[in-house]
Amino acid sequence: MTHVQDELNSQPECWNRAAVEAAEHTAALPAAGERVAIVGCGTSYFMAQSAAALREGAGLGETDAFAASEFPRNRAYDRVVALTRSGTTTEVLELLTELKGRVRTVALTADPETPVMAAADDVVLLDYADERSVVQTRFATTALTLLRAHLGLHTEAVVADARTALSTELPDGLVERTQFTFLGRGWTVGLANEAGLKMREASLSWTEAYPAMEYRHGPISISTGGTATWMFGEAPEGLAEQVRETGAMWVPGGLDPLAELVRAQRLAVAVAAARGLDPDRPRHLTRSVILAP
Repeated sequence: MTHVQDELNSQPECWNRAAVEAAEHTAALPAAGERVAIVGCGTSYFMAQSAAALREGAGLGETDAFAASEFPRNRAYDRVVALTRSGTTTEVLELLTELKGRVRTVALTADPETPVMAAADDVVLLDYADERSVVQTRFATTALTLLRAHLGLHTEAVVADARTALSTELPDGLVERTQFTFLGRGWTVGLANEAGLKMREASLSWTEAYPAMEYRHGPISISTGGTATWMFGEAPEGLAEQVRETGAMWVPGGLDPLAELVRAQRLAVAVAAARGLDPDRPRHLTRSVILAP
């Protein structure tokens, strides 16, 4: 078993722990009514997109998500939340250093022996969700679970769906597809983006991700019999039929969308295996991007 397989299989247990511990971090995490920005890089940025949409959608305050390198310095926020598994990513550390003393910051990280421990005002340590694999799975979903629980949006059904995602077979013929499109709405757009990234990282697949209502505005034109189009959450009316008319395979999202991401992680590993690739050693990637001064 690869590291990434072992780590993605452990997600239900990690989510349970994060949900229980969320209450311990109330003071560090955004309070209702605060104007908040959530930042990250790569996978963490896509989790930030989902968390921001969940918080604002719940009416708890204006919430934006940014790649750490694209944070708008001229905007005022009450708190900035940084997601960083390694605690060493250059863009995140530079931003936290710049914001020190100006804006309250909190970092969600997996490693207590890294510079982010001093760079952020508050730290939420998820060391039990740390990973050996370059390809992120459980840290990202555990961080999002903790934030969902903080918002009052996590239930035991989410964990049950994750167990289902791990125990049921992938749809017949899915692994053999040559192109994969992931669609989301609202908070699941970030999950769709992350699913596409997992497929690219682990299996070198041709993948795309879009807000579901945008799929009709051009991207559907490339769908063929070799395409799988996977919906995270409820699909817009009529879209499944339109996709099937192109010859593409439609994959409905019947589980909680975060559990659907677990299924997509499994697909990435399965496609990598079918292509003779090692998902623990993705091409051109390292566990953390550390830029030279």
